Amino acid sequence: MVRIVVIDDHAILIQGIKKLIESEPGLEFVGGVTDGREGLRLIKEKKPDIAVVDITMPRLNGLDTAKLINKVSPGTRTILLTMHKENPYVIEALNAGVHGYVVKSQTGGDLLRAIQEVSQDRVYLSPGISRIVLEAYRNKDAPTDAELTVREREVLQLIAEGNKTKQVAVLLGISTKTAESHRTRIMTKLDIHETAGLVRYAIRRGLISP
Repeated sequence: MVRIVVIDDHAILIQGIKKLIESEPGLEFVGGVTDGREGLRLIKEKKPDIAVVDITMPRLNGLDTAKLINKVSPGTRTILLTMHKENPYVIEALNAGVHGYVVKSQTGGDLLRAIQEVSQDRVYLSPGISRIVLEAYRNKDAPTDAELTVREREVLQLIAEGNKTKQVAVLLGISTKTAESHRTRIMTKLDIHETAGLVRYAIRRGLISP
């Protein structure tokens, strides 16, 4: 039995995927949450075989959730569910260690195929995505913010979502001084020195929605 957790900020989508999973023999829905951080706690507790994760979520996006899943439950394979077909998202997802990349505009059957492939330790990409990967390889494309740590990306996302430094500190359970240090390092690394610039950057990188 393949055990599956779903993390998506739209509860109605979780319910739809739950029904899809329950309709397929050999698959078991073991939980769904609407927040990346809650998802990490659920995965740490349940240790599912597969996590289906939305790429665009508040507080902790799907790309960084995927990276952290690898740490809290190395045996869990991640499938990203997203509207994004653009090159940077796909390449960054693969660099984050995901096993599947499914575009939401595809049918439910596409997600089921992804689950079956990934459960057999294969990589699955929605139709049309393979071409993007090949082109990126030929062009030697790579994420431009690879030098940011996962924690710095978390801070960047929270800042871009409109949180002040003290709020960031509370949300991450760190001191205000530490949050400010992260903010300073982010601006230095990216050579962006105002909040508006960080917001634009976060949108381009898919950390938040426009």
